[in-house]
Amino acid sequence: MSRTATVTHKRRLAKALTPRLRDLTRVTLARDDTPTEIAKRYPRAGPLLGARWNEDLIADCWLDLLRIAGSLKYGQATASLIVGKWSAASRQNTLAAALKEWGMLRRTVHLAKYLSDPAFRRKISRQLNKRESLHALRRDLHCAQQGTITRPYPEQQTEQAWCLTLLTNSVVAWTAEYYSRAVLELRSQGREVSDEILSHISPGHSDNINFFGVINVDVEAAPAKLDTSGWRPLRPVQLRQPGLTP
Repeated sequence: MSRTATVTHKRRLAKALTPRLRDLTRVTLARDDTPTEIAKRYPRAGPLLGARWNEDLIADCWLDLLRIAGSLKYGQATASLIVGKWSAASRQNTLAAALKEWGMLRRTVHLAKYLSDPAFRRKISRQLNKRESLHALRRDLHCAQQGTITRPYPEQQTEQAWCLTLLTNSVVAWTAEYYSRAVLELRSQGREVSDEILSHISPGHSDNINFFGVINVDVEAAPAKLDTSGWRPLRPVQLRQPGLTP
């Protein structure tokens, strides 16, 4: 497996898994030298580097690994299907062993960057917080029956899941659109709203949604409250000064 092949593979897939791993002391990482040399070179991380990775096995199965990656990228196979197939395979299966070796190598590279780069750790935390916010929104939208799917047949369960996805996407799109309009309005007034701050904001939340009670909408009068572009007017917000109580 050449360096060119590795770079080409990464450029074609354009995917990177950046998890936040737990129990790092129990994670087995790959090493490229003897334990003695690794301990001298990395006195702190040396105990984690406990497995010698099989480079020849990766090289022999490289084309098959690329085919699996391409199937995942273009939707010809799901990750759950591939994991289930190879988890059930015997230990003598060459491709299953190559997948395990490649996973250990990628985990080692990821953790090396994760442990040495504070900015990278903060980036992963922001991604996870946004994902958890989206999950919380889905739970809030699916409040009936305590968020459980009660349909008896798979087709009905799929329809219920699709409805939840459609409703979640609608809320996210609505919130994102009005976030954008609010930012444009603030900037038109001379207020400084940096892109760095906006990168920390996620539209996947439910603080602005009333899930309970009855909402009466006057169908005849409601359109009159919209602006010329068909949007609801933004509410004026007065920012509190430091030291003042609401």
